[in-house]
Amino acid sequence: MDDLQNIAGRLVDALVLPDGRPDLRPVHAIGIGATGFFTAAEVASRYCVAEHFRSEGDRIPVSVRFSNGSGSASEHDGWSDVRGMATRFHLPSGAATDLVAMTLPEFFTSTPEAFLDFAIAAKPAPVKVESPWRKILDMAQLMQPLPNPYPGQKASPVAGAIGYADRNARSQLAVMQAANIGAPVSYVRATYHAVHTFVIRAPDGARRWVRFAWRPVAGVLNADPKKPVDKYLKRDLRERIAREPARFTLMMTIAETGDDVNDSSRPWPLHRMRVVMGELTLDKVPEDQTTHCERLSFNPWLLVDGVEPSADPVLRARRDAYQISSKRRGGAACPFSGSSADGER
Repeated sequence: MDDLQNIAGRLVDALVLPDGRPDLRPVHAIGIGATGFFTAAEVASRYCVAEHFRSEGDRIPVSVRFSNGSGSASEHDGWSDVRGMATRFHLPSGAATDLVAMTLPEFFTSTPEAFLDFAIAAKPAPVKVESPWRKILDMAQLMQPLPNPYPGQKASPVAGAIGYADRNARSQLAVMQAANIGAPVSYVRATYHAVHTFVIRAPDGARRWVRFAWRPVAGVLNADPKKPVDKYLKRDLRERIAREPARFTLMMTIAETGDDVNDSSRPWPLHRMRVVMGELTLDKVPEDQTTHCERLSFNPWLLVDGVEPSADPVLRARRDAYQISSKRRGGAACPFSGSSADGER
């Protein structure tokens, strides 16, 4: 077992919460699956030879799992939390590829070792209530004040995460964003970022370093933070898709010289070129959620020819952590195919 696999195993151990369950994921434990199709944009094939981008107008079947970020078995949909969107493209050749995304634009750390330290520091602890004066003092010192706990909330990872960020400047952006991210009114009213950089290959052989994001066609909208509600996101998804399909646009941002392509904790400038690569349409929420959602094992390294992982070490660690987690909870084996996903590049 190499060092990264060892760290990945320790990372999975650190992420397991006391009120989690062994049959659930250690993070993003609560979720719901939907199915539909992806249609590549006309321009997509000019940038990437991957199978799902070179078939303009064809409907590529997809399976999507939306989720809350916590590893807790309790559902608190109205609490501020990072949400997840894992998408599997079922390709005509019989292969599959995944795009794993979340509502946080950047990752918490730049190395697997730092991610492990962060996971340990951010373990849920009894909630602390700061006085208004303490909050003002925090802001005067350019520190993130602790948010007020929700009714009935007894433990939170926020204090540990903020404490870690106070000691590690590279984590401050993501921690601040996570602490203030809020709760969406719907899983399909949020933007999801794949966070890590990938390398795509064009028909002429040109290689580009890119980042992907799903943007909701219906627009982004958060719930009222003063009126948190539990257990509404699954019901909302079923009701919305029963009325009409939900749609997302896949946006691809292209790196330029000077952009850090191997550190997902660092944002790229906002004026970077963006390309619409296609549209995702979700038109069904399967009744059998165990088969079509919970047993699925997504992995950001499940790639096909035309898309490669960058050298981001956190991306590699997540590959191993996802496999370890899947095996421990009895999930379906990840259908790795092709050299881009076997880790032996």
